[in-house]
Amino acid sequence: MEKVKKEYLSPKELQLEYGLKISTTAKWRMKKKNIPFSKIGKAIKYKRLDVENFLDSVSVLTEVS
Repeated sequence: MEKVKKEYLSPKELQLEYGLKISTTAKWRMKKKNIPFSKIGKAIKYKRLDVENFLDSVSVLTEVS
């Protein structure tokens, strides 16, 4: 059985799945930069599609000789 991926991720889930540290994403939120997020009460949620779009936008292509 294939595991269904959640559409919204908490900062901890973001760290586990994508390797983005909780402290780094907290700093980004304070500076209002990079990955869009939603705040419901005290809960922070990141939309998976926004995370993947962000990661695609910061990818660095290197040339292999």
